[in-house]
Amino acid sequence: MTTGPVSEFAHARAPGKVNVFLKVGAVMDDGYHDVATAYQALSLYEDVRAYPADDFSVSFVGGSIDVENVPTDASNLAIKAARLLARKAKFAGGVRLEIEKHVPVAGGMGGGSADAAATLVACDALWGLGLHRDELVNLGKQLGADVPFALMGGTAIGTGRGDQLSPALATGNFQWVLVVADFGLSTPAVYAELDAHRARHVGDIAPAPTSPAVSNDVLQALRAGDAHMLANSLHNDLQAPALHFEPELVETLELGESSGALAGIVSGSGPTVAFLAEDTEAAIELHVSLSAAGLNAVRATGPVHGARLVTD
Repeated sequence: MTTGPVSEFAHARAPGKVNVFLKVGAVMDDGYHDVATAYQALSLYEDVRAYPADDFSVSFVGGSIDVENVPTDASNLAIKAARLLARKAKFAGGVRLEIEKHVPVAGGMGGGSADAAATLVACDALWGLGLHRDELVNLGKQLGADVPFALMGGTAIGTGRGDQLSPALATGNFQWVLVVADFGLSTPAVYAELDAHRARHVGDIAPAPTSPAVSNDVLQALRAGDAHMLANSLHNDLQAPALHFEPELVETLELGESSGALAGIVSGSGPTVAFLAEDTEAAIELHVSLSAAGLNAVRATGPVHGARLVTD
């Protein structure tokens, strides 16, 4: 049993993500879906600082995101991650977590998952556990489909529930401009609306696949580092149900694409909208245009590293 921390604090950073491709399989008997997705980690980060404590607690400091509706009780994913790791390591103490958020809350960019990933890395260091990264990934799978990718970073293909990961070869950098909404969307609700949409149009659309796969066009675009090719291959099955809940996102997509974006896509279950730009200069111009229109726009690049320790 490990009984005490080996350092005064530990600081870890993990990235948010965009799904450049997301295909959702048919709903299964347990209510879940298999997916096939291509993740890219973006340069919007969650910073987690872990301090020794007798119990488990979390608070939010600084950052650029409104955290008013983020829970700080045992339901918080970072707290769940810390407790899970403590049980795994038979660690007798607790931890005080301070999180600086820059990834939108309930925005389809995996902010909570990044918190959990950074917490696993920070607590592993704070408690001197020395777990292998694969062990942390296996713990991450118990916390949510996006947590393993936040640990891994880069560009990856996710299958199953999205947590069966394989690295994808990607060259160069891709330039993104993200429009952050002032509201969130419930991931379960968006999936439920997709199922309802498919049921309503069962005679008009092809049946959902049991085992979806990522398009070869996406893989080729990533390998080539070709923004134009990737723009033509962006796809998200959850975009239509997200637009059903929030029709104003249609206007956001149209504005971005008419302002110079190569293409736009709802990120994950939304409501963040991600626009792919041709290069850095185009991304700067798009950022200026969207900001001038009164939208909360931020620039990011990808791919970037997964969760790792930071030296303060």
